[in-house]
Amino acid sequence: MAVRARGILGMVLAAAVVVAASAPAAAAEAAAPLPAAALGEIRQLFDDWKRDARAPGLVWGVVQGGRLVALGADGIADVRTGRPVTADTAFRIASMSKAFTALAILMERDAGRLRLDDPAQAHVPEMRSWPPATPDSPPITVRDLLHHTSGHVTDNPWGDRQQAMPEAEFSAYLEKGFPRSRATGTAYEYSNVGYATLGRIVQNSAGRDFALHVGETLLKPLGMASTTYEVRAVPRDRLARGYRWQDARWVEEPEMPHGAFGAMGGLVTTANDYARWIAFLLSGWPAGEVRKTGPVRASTLREMMQGNGFPESRPRPGRTAATGCRLAAVYGMGLRVAQDCDLGLTLSHGGGYPGYGSFMLLLPGAGVGIFAFSNRTYGAPAGPVWDAALVLFRHGLLKPEPIPVSPMLAGAYAAVARVWARADIEAAGPELAMNMLLDKPARIWRAELQAMKADAGACDTSAPIRPTGALSGTFLWRCATGRITGELLLSPEARPRIQELRLRPMAP
Repeated sequence: MAVRARGILGMVLAAAVVVAASAPAAAAEAAAPLPAAALGEIRQLFDDWKRDARAPGLVWGVVQGGRLVALGADGIADVRTGRPVTADTAFRIASMSKAFTALAILMERDAGRLRLDDPAQAHVPEMRSWPPATPDSPPITVRDLLHHTSGHVTDNPWGDRQQAMPEAEFSAYLEKGFPRSRATGTAYEYSNVGYATLGRIVQNSAGRDFALHVGETLLKPLGMASTTYEVRAVPRDRLARGYRWQDARWVEEPEMPHGAFGAMGGLVTTANDYARWIAFLLSGWPAGEVRKTGPVRASTLREMMQGNGFPESRPRPGRTAATGCRLAAVYGMGLRVAQDCDLGLTLSHGGGYPGYGSFMLLLPGAGVGIFAFSNRTYGAPAGPVWDAALVLFRHGLLKPEPIPVSPMLAGAYAAVARVWARADIEAAGPELAMNMLLDKPARIWRAELQAMKADAGACDTSAPIRPTGALSGTFLWRCATGRITGELLLSPEARPRIQELRLRPMAP
């Protein structure tokens, strides 16, 4: 039945107040609907992708300041009935489930029931008979499983079909063991078996069923009442049926129930529920604030971005893949971590599954998250999610949280103004660290400062300093003829002092 439904909300208030306690009040109040121009561009990106991918249905959302500020629902959840996709339609999110598993491991660590550097076999007895992958290979640790450095072979095609494996069968599978692809800890290689094993570790550590444990410790506290590991528990009129495009038509994929591989990719959720998860993850930033973040410390959320030392260069997904900057990426804990030349720090993950595809992207510096779900086999909308982030960037909507000026930095910056006024580094007095005049004598400082002042003329030194940390910052002074740029760095002492000061005229 060729029924097509489309809907979009510029701002969703009733369903949009997500994890209100987890976001700073100022950020939550600042969240506003996206401008019509940006919203229109983003809608077009997802519409184009859906057409090209031949996906029956698609839902996407933008989260900012703890709220769902934009939502698009397009297409059909059930080809047979023509039922439309809505914000409450449930999709399998496949490997985007891994972040929940990783956080469950960190919560067990925080509770003192395991360590990340524990050998995995200490928590999974079935692994105790495993020989090392190579004669010099160390034991697989919990951390190795988190970062995909266990030496297991990549197993996406096979692993996705193991979803329903019973726990007893998984125990027998682990007991038997299998060859490894490489020595443990020597390279990144994506492993669904590894994350299924992490689910078993959580289960053994917590002393109860994995899905029940995650439900009680994460889903319930976050208000994710429509999220579950058991697809058969989802009301039939709420579920997006999963399809593959075959023989010029949509063919429904088998519906796999929850099993031992649920920890690697089994979650079923809605856009409204998943927005709560996105807001929760973003609540870990910025660092340094004391605030409620839900069931874990903010520092534990930020720990998920820590990679394990195997960076790779990859093209940015989306329409700028050929022309945009490449990403320097590592695998954190259930999240891919990358630096983008336009977007800054990014955290992302995709999900591919028989009948479903999904993708999420976090921009923690700006407090923004974007996600999308489709009900087409391996139809992960990575391209439009990244392109949507670039739309927000071009429209000036990705504003990083400002770093406050510390009293230490303010005092040192006031000393810099005195130095300029007198053209004498010694005007800083006790604000100078002991290395400053050893690195460059005062007479050379005076000569350089006098030359710059003669060239630039009077400068406005009241311009604010822009902190890059509590003990460093940059500034820009407007002068009679030109501008002076500066960098200030304080020393690691009980009373921080100026250890480096750079002043230079701006090049034309």
